[in-house]
Order: sequence, then structure tokens, then C-alpha cells
Amino acid sequence: MNTDLGSQTLDQLQALITREKGSPLSPDGAAEAAAMLFMLARHGGRTDTETLPAATPATPATPQTPPPAPHAVDEREVTILVADLRGFVALTATQPAGVIVSMLNQCLETLGAVIARCQGTIDKFSGDSITVLFGAPVAREDDVQRALICAAEMQVAMLELNLGFQRRRLPELYIGIGINTGTVMAGRFGPEAFAQYTVIGNEVSLASRIEAFSLRGQVLLSESAYQRGGAGVLVTEPREVFVAGKFKPVQVRELVAIPSLRLKVPRQEFRRSHRAEVRVPCTLQLIEGKTILPTPIKASILDIGYHGVLLELDYPLELQQAVKLNFDMTLVDYPVNDVFARITKMKHEEGHLLAGLEFTALSSETNNKLQMFVQLLVGAQ
Repeated sequence: MNTDLGSQTLDQLQALITREKGSPLSPDGAAEAAAMLFMLARHGGRTDTETLPAATPATPATPQTPPPAPHAVDEREVTILVADLRGFVALTATQPAGVIVSMLNQCLETLGAVIARCQGTIDKFSGDSITVLFGAPVAREDDVQRALICAAEMQVAMLELNLGFQRRRLPELYIGIGINTGTVMAGRFGPEAFAQYTVIGNEVSLASRIEAFSLRGQVLLSESAYQRGGAGVLVTEPREVFVAGKFKPVQVRELVAIPSLRLKVPRQEFRRSHRAEVRVPCTLQLIEGKTILPTPIKASILDIGYHGVLLELDYPLELQQAVKLNFDMTLVDYPVNDVFARITKMKHEEGHLLAGLEFTALSSETNNKLQMFVQLLVGAQ
């Protein structure tokens, strides 16, 4: 059996046993497991042809830190990868249950194979989201690098999977990925009968918040993940985003490629800004020439981005009609009364009259507050 492959398989078994039972195999147990893997490969799955020979534990491909003792909780640096399926909820409303289950299982099987190959540990599935750990329960020197490779390969795998969906005339599925590196509490948590090995802490939440900003096919990483494992990868310049629970903006970068492995992240979606679903009352004032008419028109903002909003109205307005918008962004404690826009779209949808508006003018202060408002909403959803 290939030594590296055997070592990786043994490492994965150790991580699985630690996560489920709270402690790894003893050195003798690890030696026995290594021997079993050797014989399994040698005899094509048959281990009854001869007595298993004595063996020593396989040497790991990279230096590693042993998992914690049973029930121990320790602080350790971990890289957390969070991947979330985009549009899966909408898919459940348009496809039969059997098709949904089949597509989801194919996605999880495909992504799981990539994670195993990169020696990540699946921490949990949460609906249509996967959380993967690099550095717990087993820590290696190249945890961050493997997390970045895993993210890029997951996006490539999804692209190939979608080609199969297209041939079967099924809708495509996409994932967004967020990666963060930081110190967490790792160990078994919960009552004895239900305790599971996991990691907790603000850094785990931050990985999830960063993922929320990712678009379809995109990989975003925190500055800490970039500083610890970004050598040799191609990323964008950092940009600041506001996330729930943080008083200061957080810097994130987009992973573009890993040139040494000829890996390019196949981003599938390009938008001028993120958008967030809301339900915010507002008023419109029509503009005729250079005059702002005094009579307010009541409406509700259903969707907001850096460059426009989607409104629900009681009656239609003319396309290209210029308006002045007034509403409160209570999340950032800021009243908006200097945003000008124009109507670019009108449509009826499920008994509601919707209008798309594009901003035409707003102050610098309002623009900054608007971006903060949208980012906080995206990070909280």
C-alpha cells in the first residue's frame, strides 16, 4: 500500500475515532490499524489469508499534534472552512423531493471526497451548509494551506458536478465558501450521552459571517488565514466588511488561484454589491423637473444593496420616474433623507406590485452608512 495514502487513511481514522469517542487509538492500537490497512490493500479486501504481522505506526506525511485526551478541552489554532449551497431553498420549491435528495447527496459525496483528500475533518452539516476543520482534532503545520487548496478544489468539483446536472436538465447548484484561522476551544461538549467533539468561539462565528458575503463559486478568507497560509496563492487586495458582533470592520480577501497547483477558483457570479432582504417602511417623493413634490408615497423596502432597492408599492409608477427616498436604517442609527433614485423596473409578483429603483445620487456619509447597513444585514442572515 502506498505509504502516504496509508498514513493519510490512518490519520483520518484517528480523527474519526477521536471525534466520536473523545480519545485517539493507543500506539499499540494505531499499529494494529496500520497493519490491517496494509493487509487489506495487499489482498484486495481479504484479511483472512494469513496472520496479520506486527507493525509500527505509520509516519505522518506532515508533523502533527496529537488529539486531546478524553473529555479534555484545549485552546488551539484552527482553520475553519464553511461552505454553503446557494439557492437550495428555492430549489426545494421547484423540484420533486426525490430529485432534491439525489442532488444533495451527490453534492455532499463530491465535497466529502475533496475534504477527505485534503485531510480536513467535517465538523457538522447544518441544513445546506458544511463546516470543516483543519487543525482539530489533529493539527499539522500546513493546515491553512490545505484549507485553501480544499476550498479551491471544492469549487472546481462543483463546476464539474454542474456539467452533469446540465446534461440531465437539472438546475445547477453553487457554493460560497468562507475561511478563517484563529484560536478556538476544542473538545467534547454536551452531556455524556450526546457529547461530540467540536470547536467553539468567536473565530468559528467569524468564518460563518465571512461565508455569508461570498458569491456563487467564490472563496473569501480572513486576513488571519491569508497571513498564515497565503504564501504562494493569488488573492485580491483586502476589503473591509462589517459583520454582526464586531465593532470594527473585518478585512477579507478573495482567493483567485493557487498557481503552483494550477488551480483557479471558478467564480460563477459577479455583482456590483451584495444585497440583503429586509422589511423597512419608507416614503417616496416624486420629482418633476427640479421640483420635489411634497406628497409622500408610502412603500416598503424588500431588498437593498449599495446601488438600489426593491420596493413594494400600492400602485404603479412610470418607468424612469425620478424620486427622493426617505427611510431609517435603525441598525446603524442613521435616518436617510438624501437619496435620489429612478424607477427602472415594475412588475407584479404573487399579487404584489414591485418596483426596482437605482440610486442616482447620495451623499458620501449616506453611502458609507448604507454599505455598513447592508453588510451587517448580510452577515446576520
